[in-house]
Amino acid sequence: MPEDRKRILWVDDEVDHLRPHMKFLEDRGFQVEGVTNGEDAIALISESEARIDLVILDEMMPGFSGLETLQRIKAADPYVPIIMVTKSEDEGLVDAAIRQDIHNYLVKPVNPLQVYTAAKQLIEGNRLRESGVMRDYVDQFTLLRNLRTDEASAETWIEVYRQLAEWDVRLDNHRDAGLLQTHEDAKLEANIEFCRFVSDHYEDWVDGPSDSRPTLSVDIIAKYVAPLLSEGRKVYFILIDCLRLDQWLAIEALLEPYFDIRRDYYFSVLPTATSFSRNSVFSGLFPLQIAKRHPEFWSMPGDDDHSLNRYERQLLDLQLERLGVQVNPSTKYIKVFNQEEAGAVKKDIASLYSLPLVAMVFNFIDILSHGRSESMILQEIAPDEAAFRALTTAWFKHSSLFDIMKAISRQDATVILTTDHGSVLGRRSTIAYGNRDTSTNLRFKIGTNLGCDEKHALHLKDPERFQLPSPGLNTHYILAKENFYFVYPTKYHEYERQYRGSFQHGGISMEEMILPCVLMNPR
Repeated sequence: MPEDRKRILWVDDEVDHLRPHMKFLEDRGFQVEGVTNGEDAIALISESEARIDLVILDEMMPGFSGLETLQRIKAADPYVPIIMVTKSEDEGLVDAAIRQDIHNYLVKPVNPLQVYTAAKQLIEGNRLRESGVMRDYVDQFTLLRNLRTDEASAETWIEVYRQLAEWDVRLDNHRDAGLLQTHEDAKLEANIEFCRFVSDHYEDWVDGPSDSRPTLSVDIIAKYVAPLLSEGRKVYFILIDCLRLDQWLAIEALLEPYFDIRRDYYFSVLPTATSFSRNSVFSGLFPLQIAKRHPEFWSMPGDDDHSLNRYERQLLDLQLERLGVQVNPSTKYIKVFNQEEAGAVKKDIASLYSLPLVAMVFNFIDILSHGRSESMILQEIAPDEAAFRALTTAWFKHSSLFDIMKAISRQDATVILTTDHGSVLGRRSTIAYGNRDTSTNLRFKIGTNLGCDEKHALHLKDPERFQLPSPGLNTHYILAKENFYFVYPTKYHEYERQYRGSFQHGGISMEEMILPCVLMNPR
């Protein structure tokens, strides 16, 4: 018998009557062995040098019953897939089998094709799914490339990135190195074109009327929160700092049982850094407008202010007032940095329902992104995007935020959940030049006498044209494109090695700029 034939063990006290079924499987490439009782099945599985790939198990047999045999087989080989076959359609029996991790359940009489289909799905399903994934990806890759034309719109780029992010999640369990590299190459190629698109259009977005541009950070409250408040709805506005679309897609599946979810998208303002993008969300103003209208609430990166986002509640209240939306009593604003603070919110969630608007900011993912750059342990745990996505999902699954969301799902309230910016995995360094007072960020720089390779970065020599404040004369901004990060010429190799493979934000990439804004109503 060829070594690559998969082994099936059929356990049935009437196994002799099943020879036609077994022959049907053998003719289609399987090696099938039959035993008449549970004791022999357990002995064969325990003593066989070659692993059994599938067990077909009769529920009614003398000696050990099917369920008893199932328990002992699982003890001998916890990973072998098992199909149970029975004459009974008793729901309690089905439940008992499922609780013991049965993989399929067939009711007699079974026909050979039915058994073959179930066996093939369990034994070869992963291989067939992987080959299907490769075929689907090739087809999708062609479609995505056709979308990216010179006439591509902001909506086109949202669609391109949405599909790439969905493929990120789909490929998490697919370890074919060639396909994964193809996907990474596709994202890099798309980002090159996306950065060109943003460079060509961003000034028009921030300079023109809101109805002629895509949704930006400054539009979120006016577009999603204010209308619900005007209708008298109770609203939870939840912002998870530094949440990428692919991370949200992994989390979304956990929330789907509790909420009807409608996912929209928007573009972060530039730079894609908390002090710019999050203040823009809460104020409804571009950074230059905040600095001019509310200088007491604005701090540039590098100022001595210990927090660049101390005034989000005040900025939100001012925006709602501008929009003509009255919130009575006033907005409840909560910023959560750690599990203890999240636990306190969880305890108070029932009392928060009495308020028309509760705004919450959760900083864990941003803290994790920055902490990973400095922690060898976190870099080992999450060496790439797939692992970082899994780490984010694991956090959310066991977080107080998830508990808070489940509690909200039992209230008559709407959740608007979004983020202020994403992050990109820095893979390539590029040299930046600047004076001593130049900001220290890796994906954007603010200062005088700035220089860079303009193939790798966007140089904004007149920031006010891009609605960005200038703290002094001749202040410029440079924003890294794609997956580049800035390193100064001094100690270049030291810092190039230190920050390669770190998650960063502040620049121009799909991962940082194209963001989810999700409307959720309890089921």
